[in-house]
Amino acid sequence: MQSRFRSDRRLTVRMGVTLFLLGLLYVAFVAALIVLLKSWVLVVVIAAVALGAQYWFSDRIALFAMHGRVVEREEYPELHAVVDRLCAIADMPKPVVAVSNLDMPNAFATGRNPDNAVVCVTTGLLRRLEPAELEGVLAHELSHVAHKDVAVITVASFLGVVAGLVVRFAFYSELFGGRGRKDQNTLAVFAMVMGVSAAVYAISFLLIRALSRYRELAADRAAALLTGRPSALASALTKVTGDIARIPSEDLRTAQAFNAFYFTPALGSEPGISRLFSTHPSLEQRLEQLGRISAELGEAATPGRAG
Repeated sequence: MQSRFRSDRRLTVRMGVTLFLLGLLYVAFVAALIVLLKSWVLVVVIAAVALGAQYWFSDRIALFAMHGRVVEREEYPELHAVVDRLCAIADMPKPVVAVSNLDMPNAFATGRNPDNAVVCVTTGLLRRLEPAELEGVLAHELSHVAHKDVAVITVASFLGVVAGLVVRFAFYSELFGGRGRKDQNTLAVFAMVMGVSAAVYAISFLLIRALSRYRELAADRAAALLTGRPSALASALTKVTGDIARIPSEDLRTAQAFNAFYFTPALGSEPGISRLFSTHPSLEQRLEQLGRISAELGEAATPGRAG
């Protein structure tokens, strides 16, 4: 069933192209490993099991990694009320609601489809945002679920992990199972496997980052149009980004590994070439887009004002 979140054809095309290119890349990767290691069973089984586990259990893995827990309506009635209202407006299934006991103000969504999704917010976010701002952030996260880009980015991001696992297990199997081989042959295989792995990781890294930046803009746009208050989302973005900047960087480094799933990155990127490696567009780009939507809707977009 299609939700009332504004569809984004360009996002759909980008997701399809990214998955197609990553699929080709990994077919070539697995084929290269089979040729180099002369053992296809181990390579294929590890890749299939790891990817399947990530797809089916991504919500539990993400909650565990982010120290999140599922909360019932009795514990967080206002949070549930906002999610209920947005899901009714968007005509979509209500996801599981979770809270992470982190001071870092942030939120994320995960899950393989709209019927099996989780939306999680941190206690730091709940303490800092006004109701209208929180509504904007939750609409942003729900749009990720409705657009199904959560599942795509989950699978795409995990392909790098699969590559690492395949290389590690396959190489050690070859190293310890290939008795009688000369050391120089083992080193040659190791060098080739590492070279192929590095190339695959680099290409997949750039493809995922490009998709991630666009999907954040698409989620901002869909959330602003659904709620009709882009200024509230702009206010939340400004507030959260500023507050994260004041949190000691050592407290953010663990969370940085999950930047692709967050509402705003735990650690931002510097201007210049490093933007290619960023999971999110710049704050300026996001506020500029929301400003244009405000003008279209006839709303006065003032960052810092909840609207």
